[in-house]
Amino acid sequence: MALSLDIIALGVPRLAAARDFYATAFAAPVADDDQSVRLRLHGAGRLTLHPIDELAAEVAVDPATSGFRGYVLSVAVESPAEVEALLGTAAAQGATVVKQAKKEFFGEFTAVHRAPDGAVWKLAASSKRNPDPVPDPPRPTETAVILGVASPKASTVFYEALGMSADHDYGDKFIDFTIAEGVCRLGLLPRKPLAKDAGVSEAGDGFAALVLTHLAASPTEVDRLLAAAAAAGGRVTAPARRTDDGAYVGLFADPDGHHWKVVASV
Repeated sequence: MALSLDIIALGVPRLAAARDFYATAFAAPVADDDQSVRLRLHGAGRLTLHPIDELAAEVAVDPATSGFRGYVLSVAVESPAEVEALLGTAAAQGATVVKQAKKEFFGEFTAVHRAPDGAVWKLAASSKRNPDPVPDPPRPTETAVILGVASPKASTVFYEALGMSADHDYGDKFIDFTIAEGVCRLGLLPRKPLAKDAGVSEAGDGFAALVLTHLAASPTEVDRLLAAAAAAGGRVTAPARRTDDGAYVGLFADPDGHHWKVVASV
């Protein structure tokens, strides 16, 4: 039993508009129906889009949201030129540029934008040099969610109880977890430094419009993860149950209130 971040689910105010934005911004293959949109980010993770009121109802919270949502989404690419290309495409599709693409103090090349749905995205290059030729369109090498938490060290204890293993551990400054191929990385940072790094105000409250999803191998794994979350200081927000489409689904919130969905296909 090990928790993994298999799908990032975002709540959006206008599903069709969000579909067009993300499909174009990431040149991502899309599958959709009347209730959701599913995007595969070139082998670096999966993103699903849902009407914000429906996603809020699933986790039993009010859909109202304002300001900083307590997390930053991140995309890593190989080169600075790809960061610039991703930022330019996002801005052309209606995103607000929060931080222009530039080389940071410690050598990183990054940019930040706020998507039209309100989610904050950080773009980062893993290399300081541009290849020849530069990939067109840019291909993400990794996607991540960095959660704002009260104490990364305390939150790490929680996530390790669910089977995750720390990859980079800088105590209460920053921690992230190892990932398998094709899934998303999870990171932890105190809320105030996270907002500062992204270039936004830390003020904000309400629904985060985010549900992190783990695809379990079996109903037994769903039950075990929910029990482990409760025992480690989390809160089961919806006991596991069979859905109309035959899946077995349960939900929990971590100690900082970030929502997770655990689902096994049957």
